[in-house]
Amino acid sequence: MKTILLLCAFNIFMTFAWYGHLKFKEVALWKVVLFSWLIAFAEYCFMVPANRIGYQQFSGAQLKTIQEVITLAVFAIFSVFYLKEPLKWNYLVSFVLIIAAVFFMFKKW
Repeated sequence: MKTILLLCAFNIFMTFAWYGHLKFKEVALWKVVLFSWLIAFAEYCFMVPANRIGYQQFSGAQLKTIQEVITLAVFAIFSVFYLKEPLKWNYLVSFVLIIAAVFFMFKKW
């Protein structure tokens, strides 16, 4: 559970570092790059421990799969509430397919 919470925190910071500046088109690019790097430092402070702790329980591929699912969920919320973009049906279908990938990643064959 600790790994999942750290990955969620990481993804929130990552999403704002990578996409938060899109609402501030008037700000000089060098300023948003610098600010994004400051946010990214906090991002790494969550990601590195999440992977270190999670690797005791999950494989590297499983960790990456978990991280990608969380990334998509966080970004879906971010795009709707922060960027004010609609959540379209085809996005939802793609999320279902990602969940199918999770099934295959974690299924004991």
